[in-house]
Amino acid sequence: MLRRRTVITAAVFLAPALLAIVLLRLVPFAGAVWSTLFERVGVGLLAEERFAGLKNYAVLFSDQLFLGTLVRTVLFNLVINPLQIALAMAVAVLLTRKLPGRGIWRTAVFIPCTIPIVGSSIAWGVALRNDGPVNGLLGVFGIGPQPFFTSPAQALPSIVLVASWVGIGYWMLFLIGGLNDINREVYEAASIDGAGAWRTFWSITLPLMKRPLLFVLVADTVANFVLFVPVQMLTNGGPQESTTLLMFDAYRRTYTYSQPNLGATSTLVLTLIMLLIVAIQFRLLRERDA
Repeated sequence: MLRRRTVITAAVFLAPALLAIVLLRLVPFAGAVWSTLFERVGVGLLAEERFAGLKNYAVLFSDQLFLGTLVRTVLFNLVINPLQIALAMAVAVLLTRKLPGRGIWRTAVFIPCTIPIVGSSIAWGVALRNDGPVNGLLGVFGIGPQPFFTSPAQALPSIVLVASWVGIGYWMLFLIGGLNDINREVYEAASIDGAGAWRTFWSITLPLMKRPLLFVLVADTVANFVLFVPVQMLTNGGPQESTTLLMFDAYRRTYTYSQPNLGATSTLVLTLIMLLIVAIQFRLLRERDA
């Protein structure tokens, strides 16, 4: 009787959250999957949807621009995820040491996370203009003005910079929490054994940080796969499609080209790739734990 009452109580408290997940996540996702099986014929109010089977997938995977976007998105994440996590880990380790003004430094690194991504994108758009302060600073060192967002070679690295400006401080907090949970006696024992700073980091800190690092890695992967605002605001996918990622591609096909079925298909492809990479991350870290 007591167990039944506990189950009922848990169900009552969980019901609003489960209902929100079903209505706001699962139902829209199911609708998007269903939409990929149809195509729109006609324009405006006269348009109608007809069953198309796997035609939308065939259209996308025969489109060289889409294939380029697919490869670019994967490579973007293979670069930005390790970069952000490595820098966040380095900052977290540094700011768990006994440094003067440690709290002030933590606040300074975290401040970008408190600014909406729209505001950060605007600020970086101004900073990296041809006549902006960054180029002005480079001029002091005799370096000519850089095109940044208007260069096919520099636009995507500039997007990486904007995303990392926000991401590093955010993930730093989780890693600091993990570092603070490590028993100090382990470090004292390593010190007695004569282990240096690098040996201690690789042999003690990293192995004991696997769970926080796994969480940060998965969350960072998801966040960067759905990165949209800096691309839409700063480059609009250009120049020459150099910053078109899958999330922006889905948005553009849906709202700019009025191809919601292709947009839904692009979104589903993005989701499947993201889930595959996350599954691989879980598998690799689980094997290392074993």
